[in-house]
Amino acid sequence: MAPKRRRADQGSSVPAPPPPLRKAKLQPVVIFAHGAGAPSSSDWMVHWKKMVQDALDAVAVVTFDYPYMSGGKRRAPPKAEKLVDHHLGIVKDAAVKYQGHPLILMGKSMGSRVSCMVASSTEVDVSAVVCLGYPLKGVNGAVRDETLLQLKVPTMFVQGSKDALCPLDKLLSTQKKMTCKNELHIIDGGDHSFKVGKKYLESKGLNQYDLEMEAVTKISQFFQDSFTESCT
Repeated sequence: MAPKRRRADQGSSVPAPPPPLRKAKLQPVVIFAHGAGAPSSSDWMVHWKKMVQDALDAVAVVTFDYPYMSGGKRRAPPKAEKLVDHHLGIVKDAAVKYQGHPLILMGKSMGSRVSCMVASSTEVDVSAVVCLGYPLKGVNGAVRDETLLQLKVPTMFVQGSKDALCPLDKLLSTQKKMTCKNELHIIDGGDHSFKVGKKYLESKGLNQYDLEMEAVTKISQFFQDSFTESCT
């Protein structure tokens, strides 16, 4: 009589096949800096943090307060250059905590200017910079483009068309001189914080939220395109 065949699951030393590999998602970590007059806990910052995290599918959006804003006291900010070291420390900590995830530096007004300064540091590897209401014009009216002209990483600008701190003709001229990839999204009728007048919105059949969502969608697309290019 022929010997009985052993069942495959009895005494078999053949290991089970490994599970299929899953491709990691491209989830960035965003370090989001506040503007000169309001902390990271302001309604504007909280609102934009949520929109950006959802649009970019970010693993985290890290917000923080500059030292002059701590303690709840409203004080005038120092020169942007004096905020770089603190900002750079926040970015380094995020890079360690979220290793393997692309770093995006984003800022509101003054925070965007400091973000650009940090992005030029050789101590961190930044994938992109997002400037929300970049303050191109200084207090004396002079164009402050030196920081932008030093950038080497892809840079996205979101500007209100009525932003007195960043005349669009001056920004467009600066963009042409920049050596890095850069893009501008204009919120038509928007001020320095992108607020659009009610009458203008009604005349165009628009609403504030839709205009803001269009902007964050453009930011997400810019990052995806920039990161794909850098990997090819």
